[in-house]
Amino acid sequence: MTGGAASAGAVEATAIETRELRKEFGRIVALAGLTMTVPRGEVFGFLGPNGAGKTTAVKLLLGLSRPTSGAGHVLGGPLGDVAARRRVGYLPELFRYQGWMTAREVLALHCELARLPRTEWAPEIDAALELVDLVDRADGRTQTFSKGMQQRLGLAVALLGRPDLVVLDEPTSALDPVGRQDVRRLIGSLRDRGTTVFLNSHLLTEVERVCDRVAIVDHGRVVAELRMDELTQERGVRLRVTGPDGAVREVAAGYGPTRADGDWLVVDGIADADVPQLVAALVARGGAIHAVVPAHQSLEERFMSLLGVAPEEEGPEPASTGRGTGA
Repeated sequence: MTGGAASAGAVEATAIETRELRKEFGRIVALAGLTMTVPRGEVFGFLGPNGAGKTTAVKLLLGLSRPTSGAGHVLGGPLGDVAARRRVGYLPELFRYQGWMTAREVLALHCELARLPRTEWAPEIDAALELVDLVDRADGRTQTFSKGMQQRLGLAVALLGRPDLVVLDEPTSALDPVGRQDVRRLIGSLRDRGTTVFLNSHLLTEVERVCDRVAIVDHGRVVAELRMDELTQERGVRLRVTGPDGAVREVAAGYGPTRADGDWLVVDGIADADVPQLVAALVARGGAIHAVVPAHQSLEERFMSLLGVAPEEEGPEPASTGRGTGA
């Protein structure tokens, strides 16, 4: 196989690939050199603080803007390729539909814009409405829709034509907990049918629950790519234990690095199967076990550490990070 053929094969194996993608607006560098690879069939999270260049990157990927330098491919075609763009579904963060149109009319309009054969419109529209649970409001005017219903309609538009790649910008921002759960299930179903999902969200707990892989971008560059299964494998255990402090520490240290976290003793790297043995050993040395909680570094903790942000004091779960992860 020639080098050119090998390169083409690598491009076809990925949904998105960029190399040193740069975008300047006069003296302002919005994207400093974005290099990342998004495998096909995965749910890929795109994260970063405000001003990191995420919105600029999405515009370049969708052909809505041209790079100053660098290169990229989407679904095997170069950035801006019309044929590739027709296989991409997109839910922008901010959108508005004409209030006098019904949900079904909005979807029909986008079927026409996507140049779907007219014979496919009805089944496509029915399937999209079913996926986002808007069948009962299909003939309701969008001006009567809540923000959550508008968001569901936007998702339905993005799914028309069974795209190979779906780009979702804050898909759960206007949804209640039930709606967020529905979107998680929808994203899972897209993955199951082989669709690649590119997800931009500031809700890191949502990203952690649905993504296979994430890229963290800062100052226009990817600072880390993480597989979520690798992140969750970095396990440990948190114990609330009282007893002879020296003996407790000595026993715990035999199972992995230990550290104090308030009233908790944390043992990093211990396998789940070894936790009962650790508990038995602590009790045998005079320890009293009050609680045992599995522990691993969360996506938010890794995100903060990569950006050099000190963690907040433990409290109610935040909706977003301190620096924000907007565009």
